[in-house]
Amino acid sequence: MNIPAFRQALLDWFQAGHRDLPWRLTRDPYSIWLSEIMLQQTRAAAAIPYYRRFLTLFPDADALARAPESEVLAAWSGLGYYHRARNLRRAAQVMAEAGKFPTTHEGIRALPGVGDYTAAAVASIAFGLPHAVLDGNVLRVIARLNADGGDIGTGVTRKRFQRIATAWLDPSHPGAFNQAMMELGATVCLPRNPQCLVCPVAAFCEARQAGTQAQYPVKAAKAVPVMATSELLLIARAGEIAVKQRALTASRLAGFWELPEAEDFPRAPRRAELGSFTHTIVNTRWTVHVFRARLPRNDRLPDGVQWMTAEVLSKLPITTVTRKALSLSASKD
Repeated sequence: MNIPAFRQALLDWFQAGHRDLPWRLTRDPYSIWLSEIMLQQTRAAAAIPYYRRFLTLFPDADALARAPESEVLAAWSGLGYYHRARNLRRAAQVMAEAGKFPTTHEGIRALPGVGDYTAAAVASIAFGLPHAVLDGNVLRVIARLNADGGDIGTGVTRKRFQRIATAWLDPSHPGAFNQAMMELGATVCLPRNPQCLVCPVAAFCEARQAGTQAQYPVKAAKAVPVMATSELLLIARAGEIAVKQRALTASRLAGFWELPEAEDFPRAPRRAELGSFTHTIVNTRWTVHVFRARLPRNDRLPDGVQWMTAEVLSKLPITTVTRKALSLSASKD
């Protein structure tokens, strides 16, 4: 590959027009870091309203460091993978203690919740440091450009692709180049039906020239998901609903609030099913049924369950499953 020509073609395309994303309008490392953490497991379009609201609530590292964890989790609620929010707050506390955002790749990489990709993205975009990113989009671009049949799910292939990304990186414009590679994968070099006719670097693509672009990247098949069901109860009285809090020592979503399950109220008569939805957690695909129910006369709430108004609940972190269930309820009211 003619690397200088490839770099120029890619950068010219990116500069001529790209998605208008709010984190591309700043060089503030805190804002860029926040966007990259959000984008780890979230599509850009879905992340935008959370990004803007989060910056309004916590405009800098000091504000985020001082905020109670429950407020941070509530602001994050709906994005999922809540360890990201907890790590954001811990990293902000590190910054607040140091009095600044770290300005080196090593310093950024040492922050809680920051991996190789995020460190490279923030270092290159905010500080112009020559570190190549490697995310799912970039993996796909490299696999097709080089017609590389390596399994991108393995460490060996990812290390090789990291070396390739580093060799291709434009050291004069590392931030723009990294964003261009990711933009290419997100908007043109798509997982299915890649838009090769409008690709700015099609002339450099070995898979395109061989007509095999649909065969890349190669990744081993995922395990068959486990199917499971769950039943949630919406029990209300005088403007309050029954909710429970997960144990602070729980392995997942510790401290989050949620609707009780049917086994929490074995004697509660069900009045009507509000509906159902699916929710996937790791390799388990849940079908969740939501029922209206009532507390039997003279029965007390079981341990761990309490009455709470919707207003109070809205200020607390709630599980995504509960958010979906309450939305289902609202659509029926």
